Amino acid sequence: MKIFVAGLPYDLDDAELEEIFEKFGTVMSAKVAMDKETGKSKGFGFVEMPVSEEAKDAIESLNDISLGKKPLVVKEAEERQGGGGSRPGPGGGGYSKPGFNKPPGGGFNGPRNRY
Repeated sequence: MKIFVAGLPYDLDDAELEEIFEKFGTVMSAKVAMDKETGKSKGFGFVEMPVSEEAKDAIESLNDISLGKKPLVVKEAEERQGGGGSRPGPGGGGYSKPGFNKPPGGGFNGPRNRY
């Protein structure tokens, strides 16, 4: 089961996140989300536990406890639509309307009136 964890302290790393969940059972992976540009934690992460009962126990035990300034939000992760990102549209690459072709060049200086 994949678990979403929010409200993490910004200095918490993958190993520490794994250590927190290992108290409840086997952890396949633990990953803190990092900002690609700054390299700093985004304050949330994901933990994967193969045994559903252990994962549910971890969720019940850890949800709403404080590791830092704010309480944790721990819940079963929801599957992302499109499998390619958090943005709407095909593959998560952005919004596209049916029948709308992106004008060549794009950006602010691309061709106009091609809607």
